[in-house]
Amino acid sequence: MATLELRGIKKHYGSIHAVDGVDLAIAEGEFLAILGPSGCGKSTTMRMIAGLEIPSAGEVLIGGQPVTHLPPRARNVSMVFQSYALYPHMSVAENIAFPLKARHVPHAEREAKVKWAAGLLGIEPLLKRRPARLSGGEKQKVALARALVRDPTLFIFDEPLSSLDAQVRALARSELRQLHDRTRITTVYVTHDQVEALSMGDRIAVMQSGRIRQIGTPQQLYSHPADTFVAAFIGTPPMNLLERDGRMLGFRPEFLRPVPPTTPGEGALRLNLRIVEMEFLGADWLVHGQLETGARPQRLLAKTQPDVAIKLRVDERYDFAVERAHLRYFDRATGLRVDDGPH
Repeated sequence: MATLELRGIKKHYGSIHAVDGVDLAIAEGEFLAILGPSGCGKSTTMRMIAGLEIPSAGEVLIGGQPVTHLPPRARNVSMVFQSYALYPHMSVAENIAFPLKARHVPHAEREAKVKWAAGLLGIEPLLKRRPARLSGGEKQKVALARALVRDPTLFIFDEPLSSLDAQVRALARSELRQLHDRTRITTVYVTHDQVEALSMGDRIAVMQSGRIRQIGTPQQLYSHPADTFVAAFIGTPPMNLLERDGRMLGFRPEFLRPVPPTTPGEGALRLNLRIVEMEFLGADWLVHGQLETGARPQRLLAKTQPDVAIKLRVDERYDFAVERAHLRYFDRATGLRVDDGPH
């Protein structure tokens, strides 16, 4: 295990600034998810950590030691990608042992490490199979075992679950987190999927346009986003953003609730919405309401329980309210979070 530190990392391709000044410190044994949309610079950042790209500026330190110009093999980093790149002519055991064989590790030690990694991931019955006879989830476990046997100080994952179907992906998220908790290997997990980041990361670094917008725990990012980009990117459905009194006002859909017209305000934000659409989500309903006051209509989302949703009708108007404790305020010009509370 080791710490990881990025100091002012930049990567420019001509006039394109793929990564534009990233500072990041990851503690020993921490699981950090780097989250962002396609093209935000997260994979380029990962490649500079791994040594697959050389930064245009800045430093990479692993375990407190500068590794900025060291090749990948000198960093003791294990990488798992979306494509598992298993050798089809080799058995599972041979695939797992391959990095050890390339290092000329003695045969007995290779076998012991393969057995250990297979046991840790529960794939002992698969050791004699070829990759063609494995499911997507099983291939992912083989790739993990192959990375584990190297005894890495740092794990790097680049969207390793994106090719799996939804049910297998949900199981794989849990297994990956459990694997980290058992091994405590410092981990960087790159993804565009906020569910993966929120469910697995000790902390999340949200990136946009080559820069980090916010770093924090999943709970901090969800409840206290640093700007409107994070507010809209984190959460399914995303945070409602409403222009109000010269600022942007944000609140989560689960806190927007129907109220009787005669209910006292008690400092809450009250809105009269026309229901334009209702989505059934199983345990919840997603209510699309339109606020038609002001210069232009604004669409807002409310997440409600079935017993509440059955009382609502499309094209009808209802009063909704959000308690003041759940309101977040942002500067309209910069999008940055400002002190909560009215002017």
